[in-house]
Amino acid sequence: MESMEQVFLSLGSNLGDRLANLRMAIASLRRFAQITAISDAYETQPVEFTAQPWFLNAVVGLRIADAGCAEDAPGRLLSRLLDIECAMGRQRASLDFIAKGPRLIDLDIVLYGSRVIHSPALTIPHPAMHLRRFVLQPLAQIAPAVRHPLLHRSALQLLQDLPEPGPLVRRLAAFSSPQE
Repeated sequence: MESMEQVFLSLGSNLGDRLANLRMAIASLRRFAQITAISDAYETQPVEFTAQPWFLNAVVGLRIADAGCAEDAPGRLLSRLLDIECAMGRQRASLDFIAKGPRLIDLDIVLYGSRVIHSPALTIPHPAMHLRRFVLQPLAQIAPAVRHPLLHRSALQLLQDLPEPGPLVRRLAAFSSPQE
């Protein structure tokens, strides 16, 4: 039996042509998922490791038809996202790798329906999403009412809960429609 769940991904890039990197990742997602929404691109100040270029971030909503075991679907999605990152040139195993450091592309599962998953490879909802303006602002743009399954608050409420001032997040560019 095929099921469809609403999934939200956070995309980020701060190396090379950042907007082109986000567009390439979105094009790769279209190969296996129905994109239902794409936020604008937001230019964001780095957090944690701040000695790096500013990021472009976006959030994409998608539906994934899963004809196999629905329980394994988030793990399969994570594998596909890591494949996209690798194909685009991200090297997590490099000696130059810095956690939270510069990257061509970063694809994170923020929400997968109302699922709660804690495994060594994957945590859903994303464990820091409720603390990150660069995730919540684009998420609230495309899905303000979507609820965090553990905190029981909407994306918009979580965004409004963030302290001011925080790291700078500003709308930079609009993407094409989800169907393109």
